[in-house]
Amino acid sequence: MVDSQYYLPNDIGVSALDCGEAFRLLSPQEQMYAHYLSRAAWYGGLAVLLQTSPESANIFVLLQRLFRKQTPAQLEQVATAAGLSAEEYQAFLVYAAGLYANMGNYKSFGDTKFIPNLPKDKLKALVKASQAFQEQPTEMEALWDSCSCLLYSLEDRQKQLGLGDKGITTYFSGNCCLEDAELAQKFLDSKRFVHLTNDSCCGSFNFEDKEFTVKRGDYAKLMEKVSSNLQQAQAYAANENQRKMLEEYTRSFTFGSVEAHKEGSRYWIKDKGPIVESYIGFIESYRDPFGSRGEFEGFVAVVNKAMSERFAKLVSSAEVLLPELPWPKEFEKDTFLKPDFTSLDVLTFAGSGIPAGINIPNYDDIRQSEGFKNVSLGNVLAVAYATQKEKLTFLEEEDKDLFIKWKGPSFEVQVGLHELLGHGSGKLFVQDDKGKFNFDQSKVTNPETGEPVSSWYRGSETWDSKFSTIASSYEECRAECVGLYLCLNKQVLSIFGHEGQDAEDVVYVNWLSMVRAGLLGLEFYTPESKSWRQAHMQARFVILRVLLEAGEGLVGLEEVAGQDGKPDARITLDRSKIHTVGKDAIHRFLCKLQVLKSTADVEGGRALYDGYSTVSDSGAHNFLRLRETILLRKEARKMFVQANTKVNGDSIELVEYEGSAAGLIRSFTERFQDDAEQLEADLLEMSKRDAPCWC
Repeated sequence: MVDSQYYLPNDIGVSALDCGEAFRLLSPQEQMYAHYLSRAAWYGGLAVLLQTSPESANIFVLLQRLFRKQTPAQLEQVATAAGLSAEEYQAFLVYAAGLYANMGNYKSFGDTKFIPNLPKDKLKALVKASQAFQEQPTEMEALWDSCSCLLYSLEDRQKQLGLGDKGITTYFSGNCCLEDAELAQKFLDSKRFVHLTNDSCCGSFNFEDKEFTVKRGDYAKLMEKVSSNLQQAQAYAANENQRKMLEEYTRSFTFGSVEAHKEGSRYWIKDKGPIVESYIGFIESYRDPFGSRGEFEGFVAVVNKAMSERFAKLVSSAEVLLPELPWPKEFEKDTFLKPDFTSLDVLTFAGSGIPAGINIPNYDDIRQSEGFKNVSLGNVLAVAYATQKEKLTFLEEEDKDLFIKWKGPSFEVQVGLHELLGHGSGKLFVQDDKGKFNFDQSKVTNPETGEPVSSWYRGSETWDSKFSTIASSYEECRAECVGLYLCLNKQVLSIFGHEGQDAEDVVYVNWLSMVRAGLLGLEFYTPESKSWRQAHMQARFVILRVLLEAGEGLVGLEEVAGQDGKPDARITLDRSKIHTVGKDAIHRFLCKLQVLKSTADVEGGRALYDGYSTVSDSGAHNFLRLRETILLRKEARKMFVQANTKVNGDSIELVEYEGSAAGLIRSFTERFQDDAEQLEADLLEMSKRDAPCWC
């Protein structure tokens, strides 16, 4: 019997992302612009297959070949004839949909592997009976042989992403360990590769008695398609900033230049309030076990004007709200660069998963001195967090109706604060290559010690390169704490339209939601390797620990027996103590997080964060046992079906699909139908070229 965390349940939620109305309101020029940006995003998103696991690209090609020849409905008859039950065929469809939605065979949220929930011989029988196999038996047999073993393998190391013996990664070769990753980072820092755009960065280099060889051209076939579509989009750009932005992105994907991508991001920040918003590139570093390499993503979305007005009001209030945060003013940016903050309806989000909100670019130097943008993804929020009462776990009965009523509105407030004033706040103390400081050494004292500040970032050091493996989760924790802290402010609640008792209910549900999420976070902890697999969920667990530690009955957590007789848990929050005990606890913790971050105090930061991240069976709560209860009652994350766009004469047609596993599959087979065979050959070739690294 396979542990249920390694397969996707047949009744998993699948929802269509509704963007029909938003798309139809665009002008013909805007629709063309959105179309070519979407094509660029979808082609680039295929790189994630190669960034996830050695077998992902081959599995993707296998599925594409099966479904290009026969739709899910047609293949069902083949499955029945081959001896599969209706449940087994549905399990296959869910697996295929899962692979497409996660762009690989590891969950984008939690990084655990998932395998088909049907016997291997049944899946093999289906593949052999398919039309694709009948027409090309030799090629299909080879394709099946190349991935069928790893497709089902659940050896310990295969169960999750990780470095060395802790898991699978394709960011490093199979024999690399943490020490190798650290050495590689030191080498990259020493060479400042981010500033090089020509072939001078290629070749062999001796560094600390080790030889490093630098090559280029990874994902070249995909980046060519990305660049070609970005160039076509330029013709429909609304202004000069958009044109220049696309020009720089194209240069970045053509030459592999980070500097060009940073330049494109600068134009992107200047493009204030566009109707069609987008971003593309190697962006988030969550899934690199070392925490510094970016995974490809690209999104295209349409502004939701009504909701964006609320966020604009929040931006206008930012300069009044920032001083409310618990650190001294010297630890805040010298000037708050008012960002764009819009609510968007997603048309396209290519990559391994779809977030609810984004704060970008991730380049610290640009964010500190030139600014950033925030987006909240409205149509994702609308479907991702809708919950049925009977599926609502770990809460008291009397909390459930309130939770369902206010979960959406409270999450909207939390996302707004998290992205704008969480990720958008705080200063990093830096001494540049010329020795110049961005703070007054003689005057700034560390509020935690009362001593002068004695550490800072030097030269090319960044938050990610310095705090490496904890950087992502630590920063998410800081932003979540800012959300909890500032949602207590009546002015903030008023901006979002909440007054009086409703406002108090929003605060209560936001804090209750956070402590419940901390408990749910245990699903994403691996006891065998003592490691966390998801940055946000680790952050929420840390916050739960901080609020439990605050005591005075603020948070209650107990193990109980469920109505089914199996282990269950109950989490409670005393709403009368949120503004006192709760606020004080977050105030103290948030100040520590910011001071350690500002001063580049990696040792102090690790000690604090790792301490609260510890999951053990000792102390007031047996979190290891609670983890078993969480796994027993967990609900799978929803998958999203996205529309396609296609050129039809002089106009763009939006093709929408039903919210089901079959709908998700059809959206992917139709997404690449024009050049499917060449694209599949390219993916197999890129996968094969990397294969020697995994031995």
